[in-house]
Amino acid sequence: MRLSVQTDYALRTLMYLAAHEGHHSIAEIARRYGISKNHLMKVAQRLAAEGFIDSVKGRNGGLLLHQPAERINVGHVVRTFEDHGAFVQCFDAGDGDCVVTPVCGLRHILADGIEAFLRHLDGFTLADLVDDKARFLSVWQ
Repeated sequence: MRLSVQTDYALRTLMYLAAHEGHHSIAEIARRYGISKNHLMKVAQRLAAEGFIDSVKGRNGGLLLHQPAERINVGHVVRTFEDHGAFVQCFDAGDGDCVVTPVCGLRHILADGIEAFLRHLDGFTLADLVDDKARFLSVWQ
């Protein structure tokens, strides 16, 4: 299983904001991670729309967490950004052309695996991902 680039950028952005005090611009975060500012802008808009971050406009504006890192569940973030319904063709009802779909056991095994993965992620918060802030921040020094 591979997380989408959007999910990756969402988690990285949240981790950055959890480890750094105050407001931080999209340009700063993109530069620090070496990722596309335009792509990160779309991810940040979605993070704000979903209530994970606040986006403050203006000279002293930027992004900041909407709530403490201890209250942001990693599984919830991944569920928000990932479309697990299309993991394989047969996950989408009426879509695809696999002739064994009506009798195939793979669909249920994969669905159970994805759910187990997400339940595991539910056991972690954003704070867990940056529990040693000094170590996390040392990457940029």
